[in-house]
Amino acid sequence: MQQVGLIARSLDEPVGETSGRLIALFDRLGLRVRVDEDGPIAALRGATGVSRDAMGAGCDLLVAIGGDGTMLDAANLAARSDTPLVGINRGRLGFLADISPEHMSDVLGEIVAGRYVKESRLMLEATLNTADGDAPRAIALNDIVIQKFDVGRMLEVQVHMDGTYVNTHRGDGLIITTPTGSTAYALSGGGPIMAPGLNALAMVPICPHTLSDRPVVVPASAELSLRIIEPAGGHAQIMTDGQLLGDMHSQDTLIVRRAGERVVLLHPLQYDYFRILRSKLAWGRAAPDDMA
Repeated sequence: MQQVGLIARSLDEPVGETSGRLIALFDRLGLRVRVDEDGPIAALRGATGVSRDAMGAGCDLLVAIGGDGTMLDAANLAARSDTPLVGINRGRLGFLADISPEHMSDVLGEIVAGRYVKESRLMLEATLNTADGDAPRAIALNDIVIQKFDVGRMLEVQVHMDGTYVNTHRGDGLIITTPTGSTAYALSGGGPIMAPGLNALAMVPICPHTLSDRPVVVPASAELSLRIIEPAGGHAQIMTDGQLLGDMHSQDTLIVRRAGERVVLLHPLQYDYFRILRSKLAWGRAAPDDMA
């Protein structure tokens, strides 16, 4: 490795302090540090400000400093530039940003030396084909959400999978989640937790009007086609990892499929997905090594 990119979405005291320590660490390791010239940590000494795209394409490693929201932002850049990504947790839960500031010097030293666990994560692609001919596209590591726009009105979402009619969901909307996103918004909607290496996605209704409308897990190879039905709801919003892709009307079609891009995450050698679940979800019985 020769160049490392740092990504942060704020310059509050924890993030700023951690970013400064990382710049000093990489300098000791003989690595050049790049930051987004328009980002909040651009003024930190010891780093070179470049355009966001140049940082992704020109770095051997991206390091996100913050919570899982920062990781999702960085994941989009990492996937498009095919650059591996690690996360330093300065947020709350930290399902994705799994390296603590207390251990980051040792862990990143190991990663730079080539000792790490490498993991490739599935992403989704959303294309909104509108009646006026536009077709905005976005990729998502966590989820794609179709949600109602009008408060107090129900949304009807008709779903076809590979050309076969599946169901019409009536409620506040629908979450289409990857295994990575199964511990995010979809979990609060009653969706299943899916191991990150699973080649599948799940459709999770949001506040369904019919209580028998349950989450469905389907192959990641499936292509989903979604439309909203009048008159129950003629206006929805499409969100990809929390970012607005666009407004959707009854004449529009949303296509969701597995993206060609993937995110490569690097973890410490001791990485254990289920240990993270036990910790973050406060499951009642710990493994013996958790109590050591």
